[in-house]
Amino acid sequence: MAAVPEPGPPGELFLSEVREQPQAILRLLEHEKDFAAVAQALAERAPTAIRLVGHGTSDSAATYGTYAFGLLPGWTALRDTISLTVYYGATFDLSSSAVIALSQSGRTPDVVEYVARTRKRGALTVALTNDPDSELAAAAEATIPLSAGPERSVAASKTYMNEVAALALLAGGAAGRGKKLADGIRGVAELMAGAVGPLEQAVSAPAMAFTYVGRMYVIGRGLEFATAREVALKLTETCRVAAEPLTATDLAHGPVAALDSLFPVWTIASHDESLPAVVDGAARVRKAGATLVASGPAAAEIEDAAYRLPVPSPPLPILSPLLSVVPGQLFAAALARAKGLDPDHPEGLSKVTLAR
Repeated sequence: MAAVPEPGPPGELFLSEVREQPQAILRLLEHEKDFAAVAQALAERAPTAIRLVGHGTSDSAATYGTYAFGLLPGWTALRDTISLTVYYGATFDLSSSAVIALSQSGRTPDVVEYVARTRKRGALTVALTNDPDSELAAAAEATIPLSAGPERSVAASKTYMNEVAALALLAGGAAGRGKKLADGIRGVAELMAGAVGPLEQAVSAPAMAFTYVGRMYVIGRGLEFATAREVALKLTETCRVAAEPLTATDLAHGPVAALDSLFPVWTIASHDESLPAVVDGAARVRKAGATLVASGPAAAEIEDAAYRLPVPSPPLPILSPLLSVVPGQLFAAALARAKGLDPDHPEGLSKVTLAR
C-alpha cells in the first residue's frame, strides 16, 4: 500500500497556488481563439448592457469587468443583482443585454439559475468557469474554461487572476484589440513570475507587525477598486481581519473618522487617472495617524508609507490589477501564518457558495 503523503504546513496550498498564477494565466491564453469567437459574438450583439454576476472572488473580478468593458469597447457594464431575477422574479427585457457569469466551480445554484432565466429572456449568456462540464456551462449559450487548474485551497487565487485576465480578453476582443491584450497578458505573466519571490520576502515585515490587527481598510480607485475588494476578502476569510474595501474618495465621507494608530490602511496605487485620488486618500490616512501600507505599480507615489510593496508596471495600464493583487494575496498568507491560522481551510468556508 502506498504511503499517504504528510500534509504540508498550514497555508502551503494557498501559497503554492499564488506562486502558480503566472502559469495559470498562460494556460488561459491557450483558449485565445475561443475568447476571440465569444468577443465577436458580443460585438455583433452590440449590447446596451453587460451584466456580470458571481459571488465572492468572482464578484471582485466582476468589479474589474465593469471598467474593462467601459474603457475598451465603451460599453455599459454592471454587477447585476442576482436576487431581483432569481428570488423576486423581476422581469426585464434582456434582448439587448449580454450576461457574463463567473464561477470557479460552475455549481453555485443561484448563479446557474440566473443564467438560465436571463437566457430565456433573450440575453446572450457566457460562462467563465474552471469546469466546462458544470451546470453553469450547460445553462449558458457559450462557455470558456478558465483553465486555472485544480484549486485546493479554499481561499481562491488562481481563479481570480484568470477571471480578471478573461474579462480583459473579452473586452479587448470586443474592441478589436484582442491580440494586443493577449500579448500584454503574456508580458504580465513574465513580470509576475519575477516578482513573486521578492514580494514573499517583503510581506513578512508588515505581517509580523500586524498580528494584532483585527480591522483594516483597503483603498483603491477605478480599475484598482477590484483589487481592493479582493485583497479585503482575502484578509477577511484567511486572517479573521474585518477588512473593508473602499474607494479612495469614499474614505473621506465618514470612514476616515474611524482611523487611529491601531487601524492600518492598505492602499493600491497605479499609474493612471485614478492616482491623484489615491494619493489624496493616503494623505487623509496619514493625518488621522493610521499606519499606511502602499502597494501597486505606483506605490512610490504614496508618501510616508510605513511599508511599500511595489509591483512592476504592466505592458498596458488596464492590466495593472493582475499584478497589484499579488502583494495582498501574499500578505494574507503571511499574516494568517503569523496569527496561527490556516488560510487553506478558513473556518466555516467551502469552495461552493450554496443557496440558503
